Amino acid sequence: MELRIQHLSKRYSNGVQALNDISLTIPAGMFGLLGPNGAGKSTLMRTLATLQDADTGTATLDNINILEQKDQIRRLLGYLPQDFGLYPKVSAYDLLDHFALLKGLVNRQQRKEAVDALLHQTNLYSVKNKHLGGFSGGMRQRFGIAQALLGDPRLIIVDEPTAGLDPEERVRFHNLLADIGAEKIVILSTHIVEDVADLCNNMAVINKGNLILSGQPLALIEQIQGKIWQRFIEKAELPTYQQEYQLISSRLTSGRTLIHVYADEKPDHSFKLAQGNLEDVYFSAMAGLLSGTTALPVQRIA
Repeated sequence: MELRIQHLSKRYSNGVQALNDISLTIPAGMFGLLGPNGAGKSTLMRTLATLQDADTGTATLDNINILEQKDQIRRLLGYLPQDFGLYPKVSAYDLLDHFALLKGLVNRQQRKEAVDALLHQTNLYSVKNKHLGGFSGGMRQRFGIAQALLGDPRLIIVDEPTAGLDPEERVRFHNLLADIGAEKIVILSTHIVEDVADLCNNMAVINKGNLILSGQPLALIEQIQGKIWQRFIEKAELPTYQQEYQLISSRLTSGRTLIHVYADEKPDHSFKLAQGNLEDVYFSAMAGLLSGTTALPVQRIA
């Protein structure tokens, strides 16, 4: 099973180039799509979910043309958008049963078995009769995954699924995604680097509609080892270091400013070699240091 995206472009009527000649091959498993807000991630997800058309390019799931055979793709698709509405006065069971009927599960017994199984899988069975208006954010997201899994889809798209979740719900949601991601294509669109590091075997980074990096996270992390250097500085010194070094990120740690610099050799005696991680890969890519593209350096203050 394979999703192939070739030369996909989309420009909105206001002149924004949301996607610019995107080409990706996505195999079965968890695939992470990283990028800042406004990078074009949601545009790509909506296009693959048949909710909008691209200007140019193609996208195929095996031999099915996503852009032309929309009804066929929708039968194979599970989609959890970033913002989805729920009927607050309807129970989880009743709404999931309704969605199952819309998915074509017309046999009442088969539909009940499918709904019960998904409620168990998403750990919502004990609250199946609770109104959705009383669900926490994490419970709402798990319900969203339950409806996305109806009909045993082959392609699952989740857009910013862990934004706003507390740590416990985020871990629970990670475990749920990991369980469903082995034999299907699951695209996780997010700006949270840790989500991709925890879950995905393959990934891509896009920014301003452009694909700037793709590959396997472990291989990309290996690529930057020996090139990430760190040191603590005074906050007032930050502009100087930004001018003199390839500074890829800065953050406050215990009240002090920790900077990461990309360099082939030790910048000076005050720096220490850092153990590069996927966050360093991401910020190096955003600065144009891994792909050869030109982009503005990114500063992160946490």
